[in-house]
Amino acid sequence: MSGLRRLPLLLALLGAPACATGQGPAASTPASFARADTAVLHRTLDSLASAHRGVVGYTVHNLDTGERLERRGDETFSTASLIKVAVLVTVYDLVDQKKLSLDDPLTVLKIDKVPGSGQLQFLHDNATITVRDAAWLMTTISDNTATNLLLDRIIIRRVWDKMEKLGLPHTKVHSKSFLRIASVAMDSSVKYGLGVTTPNEMARLFALLADGKAVSPVADSAMLDMLAHNEDYSKLQRFVAGLDAPHKTGDTDQVRTECALFPLQSRVVTCVLTKENEDKRYMIDNEAQAMMARMGDAIVRGWPRRPVPAATP
Repeated sequence: MSGLRRLPLLLALLGAPACATGQGPAASTPASFARADTAVLHRTLDSLASAHRGVVGYTVHNLDTGERLERRGDETFSTASLIKVAVLVTVYDLVDQKKLSLDDPLTVLKIDKVPGSGQLQFLHDNATITVRDAAWLMTTISDNTATNLLLDRIIIRRVWDKMEKLGLPHTKVHSKSFLRIASVAMDSSVKYGLGVTTPNEMARLFALLADGKAVSPVADSAMLDMLAHNEDYSKLQRFVAGLDAPHKTGDTDQVRTECALFPLQSRVVTCVLTKENEDKRYMIDNEAQAMMARMGDAIVRGWPRRPVPAATP
């Protein structure tokens, strides 16, 4: 979807009544917002989670009606690349404070290149990109080298500080990608890998983005646009047709994660995190990914979508 076509989506995500009034759902929810059969939905999600050969935690929060479902919501999980959302928010926070510019150059040295997802590892040495370029690549294709360049520039502990200021004390990045030896918290890094969070905290971060309160309405809109261009549709998005949802995923051998903001008639944040998965295969029908796909389908079907505007002649 082009940037112009996405604009109404982003304005709707940031401009729903709950954020416009600054009041809670009970005070500002229009009567036209439909509610889900949360008892049925909860049973469906718990059934999928219980059948999975691994540990599943999830949070589903309708920001406009206040409906909320969760399982292991406050339990810590490895994030894999999902933690890059926290990095992105910290980058834009520093830009908002004038401590960083999106146009600042970053040089991709040979020593900076790491494997895994991304394209920067294949560029010629000493290529120059901008902070904005690195943020885009980190968010849309989960580029590990771009992530490390940003972490070098912003300093890992600043991500901790920003998350704590947002009330997310368990959401932390530990090291640069594929460079655990440089971890700032080795014990936690050994246990969780690149990052750690809880389903409730990551859902809260996406809710703050949706309400324009993670950094600022302008910055949050830009970040939502990046997240809406994420190219991984293998998990919660797999069976969701005709809906562009800002989302971020993460994969390691025993971990599959995703958090998404579904722009239905109401705004529904969904975060599903898994760990200790028996199926470690990197393929579309990995057990955790297939389970998450069915969860995403059930959640999107739980609430109505916005009416499609009539085409203008």
